[in-house]
Amino acid sequence: MLEKFKNQHELILAIICWLCLGIGWAFRFTGFSLVSIAFFVLAYLTGGFLKVKGSITALITHKKFSVDFLMMVAAIGAAVIGYWEDGAMLIAIFAMSGALETYTFNKSHKEISALMDLQPEVALVLKKDQEVVVAVCDLQVGDVILIKPGDRVPADGQITVGSTNLDEATITGESIPIEKRIGDDVFAGTVNLRGSIEVAITKPSDETLFQKIIQMVQNAQSEKSPSQQFIEKHEGVYVKSVLVVASLMFVLPPYLLSWTWDMTFYRALVMLVVASPCALVASVTPATLSAISNGARNGILFKGGLQLERMGTLTAVAFDKTGTITAGKPVVTDFVVCDEVEKKDLLGIVAGIESHSTHPLADAIIKYASDVHQVPKVSPKTIENVVGFGVIGIVHGKEYKIGKTEMFGEEAIKFSDGIGLKWQNEGKTVVYIGDEEGVLGAIALKDTVRQEADVAIKGLHDLGIATIMITGDNEETARIIASEVGMTNYIASCLPDEKVTAVKKLQEKYNVIAMIGDGINDAPALATANIGIAMGEGSDVALETADVVLMKNNLTRLPQAVGLSKRMNRIIRQNIVFAIAVIGVLILSNFFIRLPIPIAVVAHEGNTILVILNGLRLLHNRRCMA
Repeated sequence: MLEKFKNQHELILAIICWLCLGIGWAFRFTGFSLVSIAFFVLAYLTGGFLKVKGSITALITHKKFSVDFLMMVAAIGAAVIGYWEDGAMLIAIFAMSGALETYTFNKSHKEISALMDLQPEVALVLKKDQEVVVAVCDLQVGDVILIKPGDRVPADGQITVGSTNLDEATITGESIPIEKRIGDDVFAGTVNLRGSIEVAITKPSDETLFQKIIQMVQNAQSEKSPSQQFIEKHEGVYVKSVLVVASLMFVLPPYLLSWTWDMTFYRALVMLVVASPCALVASVTPATLSAISNGARNGILFKGGLQLERMGTLTAVAFDKTGTITAGKPVVTDFVVCDEVEKKDLLGIVAGIESHSTHPLADAIIKYASDVHQVPKVSPKTIENVVGFGVIGIVHGKEYKIGKTEMFGEEAIKFSDGIGLKWQNEGKTVVYIGDEEGVLGAIALKDTVRQEADVAIKGLHDLGIATIMITGDNEETARIIASEVGMTNYIASCLPDEKVTAVKKLQEKYNVIAMIGDGINDAPALATANIGIAMGEGSDVALETADVVLMKNNLTRLPQAVGLSKRMNRIIRQNIVFAIAVIGVLILSNFFIRLPIPIAVVAHEGNTILVILNGLRLLHNRRCMA
């Protein structure tokens, strides 16, 4: 309760200020002018305390004139010439405006605060078959913890016993539960939905992926965008200019415009109020914080306002192929055998031999046999790896060979009317199976394109952004993959160290480009691009290497991120134009009519609140963010 009071003290003082103002009005209308002045003074003290403290601190510590300083001078000036009521009204409205600004700023931090609240404080550690309650901060790497259904995972680890479904929305933004089994990684902050599991801790509590996400969002919220830096850099100069102009207005109008001294002084005070750059200062920060919070809630992490603002200026995006456009895991797409062979029998033999292989394609073949056809593996008696060609295994006293075309020669090329060549032209990898008598079958494998890749590419094209695929594959494979996702531009046969050169050439052509990859192998290229984007599913390395991270490896978030940035930049421009226009109108009005201080304050602070509320619109999701 006390903590809540501390967080709301600014609002409480503002309310007391308004109460004092109201009582002062009441006594003024009943003829008790001295009593009313006393309450107006109380309004000054309660409403202006924090503002005066802040402006004096800024002036002494940083030698900087703040917006609050202008308000303080205007309020004191009103009291000097006897306008206690107007001065108290100025303080009251300014205090309430400040309280509302604080509220809106706190609202933009709501997502990160909510994330931090999701971190459990205790865990159940299994020690000699006993459950011991231990503080999360005291967990050690190697500890085995028990996580029951409905509990949040307290630290990153690996499942050693049991299986379950986990809600990983806090990490990836994905609302669909993920099935987890023995050997799978689990992350702190996620929710165990189904069965009890035992998890071996793999990271200290302060180094979990969850904590790194929180830290990244916090850093992003504290890092200022170029627009914000520009406004804050010139705020002091602007305030000094307003003070100079107001000082001249205190002296010159009676001689130049035939104003009375009373009118001159009053309008100079109004000038201090209406020319204050409150709305300009508030034009950028709420919008930036809201956009960062929106992105974090949807699995799009920006490292800061600079990256977020620049995202909307992209003219091209370069994609790494493997692990980005494609899933990075080959799957079997076709399997044919000769007429004399039973398909499942041969598949069981192949799976048995491949289970002893270290080749990347072996897992895909084994998975195809077990998951698609439910064929058991037939264990070979001996295995021989033929480096560069394939593998040979003895099964039931018979020799079987599994490998590429060169292992079988012309017979492989002619097998099944040259189907292997046809598969190769489709961008597939071909593996042949044979025995002493010849080729018995062929398997085609392909690194499949992500289902959402074509949607993401189309979304970028709709935003007017060019797309280019960079791959080490040959020209034909690159062309096929690019065409599948709707791309016409690609760079083939590109070695890892040549990606940086490719990115630099693209920068010369397109000016502002992003590079998207897996965040590890593509780190140099990501660093070279104007914006590095990492596919970051469960990868804390991605958080450290890229400017933007797509937490669920969901490419459809990419055009959303660009659209969010464009929308934020548009709202910031709206805010700046609106703020300057209102300030200009109020300044001109002050010269041509006697603008009352309360009206000036209402218009000025209303201007500030409107630009803040306009920025807070970015907290809300939109299907089309552009």
